[in-house]
Amino acid sequence: MSELKTGKQSQRVVSIDALRGFDMFWISSGDAFFVALLTFINTPFCLRLATQLDHPAWAGFRFYDMIFPLFLFIMGVAMPLSITRRLERGDSREKLYYHIIRRTLLLVFLGLVYNGLFNFDFAGQRYSGVLQRFGVTYFFASLIVMNFKNKGQLVWAASILIIYWLILLLVPAPGFHAYDLSPQGNLCGYIDRKFLPGSFCCYTYGDNEGILTMFPAITNVLFGVMAGRWLLGVEHEMKKIRNLVIAGVSFIAVALLWSLVFPINKYLWTGSYVLLTSGISFLLLCAFYWIIDVKGYKKWAFPFIVIGLNPITIYVVQGIFDFGIIANIFIHGFADSLGSFKPVFYQLSIILVKWFFLYFLYRKKIFLKV
Repeated sequence: MSELKTGKQSQRVVSIDALRGFDMFWISSGDAFFVALLTFINTPFCLRLATQLDHPAWAGFRFYDMIFPLFLFIMGVAMPLSITRRLERGDSREKLYYHIIRRTLLLVFLGLVYNGLFNFDFAGQRYSGVLQRFGVTYFFASLIVMNFKNKGQLVWAASILIIYWLILLLVPAPGFHAYDLSPQGNLCGYIDRKFLPGSFCCYTYGDNEGILTMFPAITNVLFGVMAGRWLLGVEHEMKKIRNLVIAGVSFIAVALLWSLVFPINKYLWTGSYVLLTSGISFLLLCAFYWIIDVKGYKKWAFPFIVIGLNPITIYVVQGIFDFGIIANIFIHGFADSLGSFKPVFYQLSIILVKWFFLYFLYRKKIFLKV
């Protein structure tokens, strides 16, 4: 679990693990279950709600657009413990650099495996991806955290967002005008087509986790570092909550203003998207921290904690193994009798199989630490 120190006491900040598990739940068949359930209910409101569990075609924002940046943010929350505290207690910088490089390479490798590395289809292989972005953003954010103090880290975050905006504003893709943010004409897609081999996801003209969009994603991690530093501090709990709320509301407000000239767009990872998702991440962390660690209501969060302690494990394993095969062993004899409710029950069964797999690892204290 995530452990932070308050004064002379060492305590588990259970909310970090629970929030990480809540985040991973949605891409561990939680999304498919709720889409099936809302479709089964089949009211206009539920059908509109189901659209929140998919990304928009291009610009815009839905609930599902929070999943990826929230995980990056949580990764940053843990950095004051994994890096800053270790530096303060005298761990060698060489050892930490080794740890950072090792973790980066392992995440990138797991991402390639998830994308089908062992199919040996190197021409059709997708080389970028979610875990690759985890690894690269972790690498650069870690270097910044190791070499710059708090203000320097914020300067880096702001500079990355502004420079990225200026690049898109001033540099055109060949054949298009500058600041063309369309799928066909954006500079990010052109750079992917020019320099990124293999196949793309999740739009035709570039990759959803492409080269240039990698850099603004670093700031989601750095804003998480800021939140983690507050939780690590010795201030009163209510001051920590106040800081998280103020940051969250402020980030959302600035994001909405910036979106008037720099639209919210996950595919391009625009600055307004970074600030909006970071603002919501601050508020979600605040809510989980207040409910679980301050008020002490922890039992409800246990299913999420089990997921949150092995997030990379379930992400990779579900990418290479069909948990539906196991679920079908138990439900195939009667599932057809459920009629139109069958898809809902089937998705629920998959969630349970995945959760019990993670629960087995939890009981055996087996955790994939990368």
